[in-house]
Amino acid sequence: MQRLRLKADGRIVEMLDGRETPLVPDMRDSAPSPRAATVPVVRDLRLRAKLTQAEFAARLGVPLETIRNWEQGKRSPRGPARALLTVIAHEPDMVFAALARRG
Repeated sequence: MQRLRLKADGRIVEMLDGRETPLVPDMRDSAPSPRAATVPVVRDLRLRAKLTQAEFAARLGVPLETIRNWEQGKRSPRGPARALLTVIAHEPDMVFAALARRG
């Protein structure tokens, strides 16, 4: 069984032998800026899911303007949104199915 932990900054880490290992490499470490790294990541996730910005926003339960801001680099996902996008990157079908069941 995989043990995951959600960190306050939105990262998801796996617990291995009492140590935290990033589930996904931290975008902040490899990119010039978090905003620059976020723009293609959010757009890429949406395009891989074959969704419009409006459809992606509706499935995530966020305003359309939020998706636009993330993709244009005006804002970066933080906290829970960043964690959710990380999980979507690994298991998009599972996440969208779970989100579709919400009340």
